[in-house]
Amino acid sequence: MDKDKYVGMDVHKAMTVVAVLDGSGRLVAEAIIETRAETIKDFVRGLSGKIHLTFEEGTQSAWLHWLIKPLVAELIVCDPRRNKLMAVGNKSDKVDAKKLAELLRSGSLKGVYHGDAGTKKLKEVVRLYLTLMSDAIRVMNRIKAIYRGRGIPTTGTAVYRAESRLDWIAQILDEGSRVRLEALYRQLDFLSEQRKHARKEVVTEVRRHAAYRILIQIPSLGPIRIAIIIAVVVSPHRFRTKRQFWPYCGFGVVTVTSADYVTIDGKISRSNKPVGTRGLNRNYNRHLKAVFKDAAQYASRKPPFKQHYDQLIAKNMRKQMAMLTLARKISAITLAVWKAEDCFDSGRLSDPDKLKEVVA
Repeated sequence: MDKDKYVGMDVHKAMTVVAVLDGSGRLVAEAIIETRAETIKDFVRGLSGKIHLTFEEGTQSAWLHWLIKPLVAELIVCDPRRNKLMAVGNKSDKVDAKKLAELLRSGSLKGVYHGDAGTKKLKEVVRLYLTLMSDAIRVMNRIKAIYRGRGIPTTGTAVYRAESRLDWIAQILDEGSRVRLEALYRQLDFLSEQRKHARKEVVTEVRRHAAYRILIQIPSLGPIRIAIIIAVVVSPHRFRTKRQFWPYCGFGVVTVTSADYVTIDGKISRSNKPVGTRGLNRNYNRHLKAVFKDAAQYASRKPPFKQHYDQLIAKNMRKQMAMLTLARKISAITLAVWKAEDCFDSGRLSDPDKLKEVVA
């Protein structure tokens, strides 16, 4: 224990503040170093003993993880949203670095998964594709906003089509608004072209991964959705069961209880009071939730999942809840098939006992 060192790093663009504690929690070193690869590596190499190191997830965390991981015994890139103790008391870079080291030493940090280098390129091309998608949607919304602000209805996608674009622009009488609208259309054309190239890159890259050949068997999961799943999840073995996977996808039901135990005839027993629910969890991966929700929308119209969706509707389940249930099922099957490296069997969907096996 005396040889263990617990290092907290408060990382900024130019400088990084470091605090080092020993096994008993005593501050043995403080430093302010440049946020440069060689400077950070030299500092870590200069520490003796078994090194445990942490810093918060941020812009530079992926680079720092790749840089520091080979040099330490333990590295935790912690989730700042879970570090409530960081907000208590005085705040400064030195104080924050020391608090991180103390939380690391006490085992109170929740790590953020960073995966391995095998999916690095896939992550980058997927990030590019999603960014271009987001930018294009933003421009499309701005185009419609100009028409909507002048009382011109723009339902559907006709307003974006090149063949009818001049007719739409002619409805705008204000010259300044027309200039802005034409610029937005040019921006949309550019983003659409770039998105096509990015899509080809994503499809080409994802087909190189062994997981693609497993997941492509699942109906409603195409190359783009599979690419996002692999890039985000990296390894299915991060999650022991679907109960751990669902909250990461935004499908975990939040439950609340209180006064769980009562005394009956002098004995402590668990109360029969029903567990309350508070909707779905709010801390989740947005891209992953969107993928499985879109997959559920598609699957609800085609076999083999359509039969299951229709059964839920026949039981008087609301469409929104039926769609959520289907999304949870597709995500559970995805995890199970990926972990087992098994073939997807649509026959299991109609057999309740076999379905329990595939989503366990």
